[in-house]
Amino acid sequence: MISIEVDPQLHQLASEELFGFQNITLLKQDVLKNKNHFDPRVLEVVREQLDARPGSRLKLVANLPYNIATPVITNLLDCEPPPASMTVTIQKEVGDRLTAQPSTKDYGALSIWIQSQCRAQVVRILPPTVFWPRPKVTSAIVHLVLDEQLRARIHDRPFFHAFVRSMFLHRRKFLRGVLLAAYKEHLSKPGVDQILTELQLSPEARAEQLDVEAMLALSRLVQTKLADAAQGAGG
Repeated sequence: MISIEVDPQLHQLASEELFGFQNITLLKQDVLKNKNHFDPRVLEVVREQLDARPGSRLKLVANLPYNIATPVITNLLDCEPPPASMTVTIQKEVGDRLTAQPSTKDYGALSIWIQSQCRAQVVRILPPTVFWPRPKVTSAIVHLVLDEQLRARIHDRPFFHAFVRSMFLHRRKFLRGVLLAAYKEHLSKPGVDQILTELQLSPEARAEQLDVEAMLALSRLVQTKLADAAQGAGG
């Protein structure tokens, strides 16, 4: 087990409570270097522990601080190896976003990024009264299980991750306009219309209406068109 605690007092308490356990590594630091990256030391220790135990798998079990829950979960799916599962206590609002379905208010880039790789389930809703001190929000225990078959469909995860986020920068705008704004240097209006036609998407479709399969197909086609445009410019 690898435990990461940024608070010096809680780290000291944990060190005293867990003294003598040989299978526990305690790190006193922030898990994140910045919003989009883990601290390299954390990843180094994780890889060391996995390499020392062939066949072992990474699993996250945490009561995550609400302000870092989203970056921790999303960034872990960018890591190699990714976690086999994540069981986390987070703000219910984030749990709703992780498991949301298309055309609902909570559905967005986070929903697609998680569901394109994981099976997501809200296990339990927790009222503020079960915590001390009591938070001002309702919490949820969420269980995410990595699905390798789902994950294998994403040929370029960094591109897909950035693509999905760009599609939801203006979630109420038509997808046609969002694509033109995101790739105006590389895709023309006829080019975008051709992409929508090939995928049988209406010019009035919005990103929030597309399920994971449709967003994957759109991402792949856009990436292909961008590569063709770059090759044409280079030629």
